[in-house]
Amino acid sequence: MNTHPRIFVAGHNGMVGSAIVRQLLAQGVPRENIITKSHKQLDLTDQYAVRHLFQFEHIDQIYLAAAKVGGIYANNAYPAEFIYSNLMIETSVIQEAWRAGIHKLLFLGSSCIYPKHAQQPMAEEALLTGQLEPTNEPYAIAKIAGIKICESYNRQYGTDYRSVMPTNLYGPGDNYHLANSHVLPAMIRKFHLAKMSMEGDLAGIVANEQAHGEIPVDILQMLGLLRDDEGGELAFLRHPHSIQLWGTGTPYREFLYVDDMAKASIHVMNLDKAIYDTYTSPMLSHINVGYGSDFTIREMAEKVAKIVGYKGDIEFDATKPDGTPRKLMDSTRLRNMGWLPEVDLEAGVRMAFEAYLAESSVT
Repeated sequence: MNTHPRIFVAGHNGMVGSAIVRQLLAQGVPRENIITKSHKQLDLTDQYAVRHLFQFEHIDQIYLAAAKVGGIYANNAYPAEFIYSNLMIETSVIQEAWRAGIHKLLFLGSSCIYPKHAQQPMAEEALLTGQLEPTNEPYAIAKIAGIKICESYNRQYGTDYRSVMPTNLYGPGDNYHLANSHVLPAMIRKFHLAKMSMEGDLAGIVANEQAHGEIPVDILQMLGLLRDDEGGELAFLRHPHSIQLWGTGTPYREFLYVDDMAKASIHVMNLDKAIYDTYTSPMLSHINVGYGSDFTIREMAEKVAKIVGYKGDIEFDATKPDGTPRKLMDSTRLRNMGWLPEVDLEAGVRMAFEAYLAESSVT
């Protein structure tokens, strides 16, 4: 007899959502109990479409992992899209979950909710105590709103909507588009492209571009490549001796393997409410999820370069923004609830790089 809950994973094609599906299956949830919809099938910003789904599917739990995400460049370039899309997804799904009588929901936020100069490591109590990092403020405000929407529905309607705030995530299914990816996947792709360029592997670079999106002109120049104006074909001008990364390399960042995040999400979703309430309050209900230690961007670049096999120089462009100086999460509450990360950082980056190669169809 199938006694498992019926679970809707919003954003199942994304890095976090796909990891949640993997872990639910690994923990014995039957595939038929996991409801997923692609963006083509369901626009989560369309409240009426979401209402229609919830009316006809008997859903017990929702993992709200869908979001519009990106790195510093994307957040800076498209602030309206980031705040609008994320607010609409959150309000549509949470409102319609309540309307349909779905009382269990887990909202996935981001460490960027905390002030730019928050005391380190950042505890949950740091929320709304200072100015946000300007480069991703619209996204952060949307994620803060998501937390407060969950808290408000819990207070007014007695729902059990919980929130988890992950640190920087990486792993299978990550976004490697150089115009809008986060720092670690951007490093993986840049160093791998540079390695192929140094080896004269033009066919590999072309295949990589087809798999992960067009390489911007400034990166092509860095790689010693030129694109033909007419046919768009690539040709070598020279072999690169260095790769340049944004900022000074001095900010600290914490990184968590995405399957650890998925396990944490399932752990928090299924915690007995009395235990969850012991570590939270109606006005401070979110839980941090972190690795427990952080590294400078320069240190991470050196680790990634070694794993990828890139042997050239690494330079930093100090004219570009660094973002928040440090973002180390205080995950004491979650650890007291019985969760610990399992994947070592170096092992995790190796697995992420292997997944990237498989997704690129490049060897």
